[in-house]
Amino acid sequence: MFALEKPAGQAKPGRSSGGLPKMASVGDFSVLSSSIPATKVELSVSCRNLLDRDTFSKSDPICVLYTQAIGNKEWREFGRTEVIDNTLNPDFVRKFIMDYFFEERENLRFDFYDVDSKSPNLSKHDFLGQMFCTLGEIVGSQGSRLEKSIVGIPGKKCGTVIVTAEELGCCRDSVLMQFCANKLDKKDFFGKSDPFLVFLRSNEDGSFTICHKTEVVKNTLNPVWQAFKISVRALCNGDYDRTIKVEVYDWDRDGSHDFIGEFTTSYRELSRGQSQFNVYEVINPKKKGKKKKYVNSGTVTLLSFLIETEVSFLDYIKGGTQINFTVAIDFTASNGNPSQPTSLHYMNPYQLNAYGMALKAVGEIIQDYDSDKMFPALGFGARLPPDGRVSHEFALNGNPQNPYCHGIDGVMEAYYRSLKSVQLYGPTNFAPVINHVARYAASVKDGSQYFVLLIITDGVISDMAQTKESIVNVS
Repeated sequence: MFALEKPAGQAKPGRSSGGLPKMASVGDFSVLSSSIPATKVELSVSCRNLLDRDTFSKSDPICVLYTQAIGNKEWREFGRTEVIDNTLNPDFVRKFIMDYFFEERENLRFDFYDVDSKSPNLSKHDFLGQMFCTLGEIVGSQGSRLEKSIVGIPGKKCGTVIVTAEELGCCRDSVLMQFCANKLDKKDFFGKSDPFLVFLRSNEDGSFTICHKTEVVKNTLNPVWQAFKISVRALCNGDYDRTIKVEVYDWDRDGSHDFIGEFTTSYRELSRGQSQFNVYEVINPKKKGKKKKYVNSGTVTLLSFLIETEVSFLDYIKGGTQINFTVAIDFTASNGNPSQPTSLHYMNPYQLNAYGMALKAVGEIIQDYDSDKMFPALGFGARLPPDGRVSHEFALNGNPQNPYCHGIDGVMEAYYRSLKSVQLYGPTNFAPVINHVARYAASVKDGSQYFVLLIITDGVISDMAQTKESIVNVS
């Protein structure tokens, strides 16, 4: 939907598996991307020695990232990590994916909170401090790893934050994996272990970055974890030989999880699927160094490995999917008298009105992907000649059996012709035009066509319940 507003100062009337290459090679492409070259970077956040705001346990931290638009001092929330229970040293799994522009200063603010409830309102939680930096400062640090003190609470040491940036590769694949374990070490005094897995990918400096954590399987030494899906970008950033370390822990309620052991693998090894090559001995280095008869702390086995390629919209276009573009224009009275300059439908002989500009801006892009360049153009909320009946689904070209116009220029011509013949009225009902397009879409059963409805309007929807129902029905 394209919503229009009246010019400033003017009141609105009335209404409110084979051989693998070294690197993944499938690229991303966006026909609408900015002309300014940008690099996608992934930010990983860890903290050490956070302020403890809980009395009987440790903090349950979350990180909230804010960005600042160029030339604007307003901070806007960019995203949040997950909450990690009972720890002052969190390694957040959820990453921030950002566009990095070398020539621009991109200000960032990382805020930290101790989460006390399920409320998304941050004022309901205890503030743990914040850190300010720029994206360039992170990328330009040694190893693209920035470590800074957390500030914001006078007289308190708030700990440090470590932010690591890595340029993302171009792989769109994801993998669906499932693991089980056998005969893991028993860590709990009154019961068996509560094991979970932590996946970490190696960095060039020898450190590791967490990329996934499984669920906890309670009270067993032979767990079977649920299958999970992870992007190849997150797992190894498209480098199939990059070392992946898997750590095995026994979960403890107080956050002091017991280390059972670890093993290393790679995407290339995992891609062999279930086989003898993907049964891993879980090794605890401390035990191995102390006990001569130490063999292992159990084994972890890969049960399944399925590659899924994420298909982009461009892939559908390349595969022959046809785009069918329909436009629907609001002819209700709240737009103002078309003969008056204050109207959004003003018939200015020298320039396009607001509706014309919106039509041209969107339509000229969409029409490049429509093979026949024939667009149904509809209007709603007007009295039609000759009897003055109100219609919420009329053809701009006057032909209800064939509402198609040739190209955006044809749509514009039909729009301006309609303005001269119909009377702006109301109310603002969307459901009829949505149902109109839905009927055409329902007739195509093979998924070979993609239907786009552009509704250009100025006001509040009058038939909200019916509109919602129509959208649900066509989804």
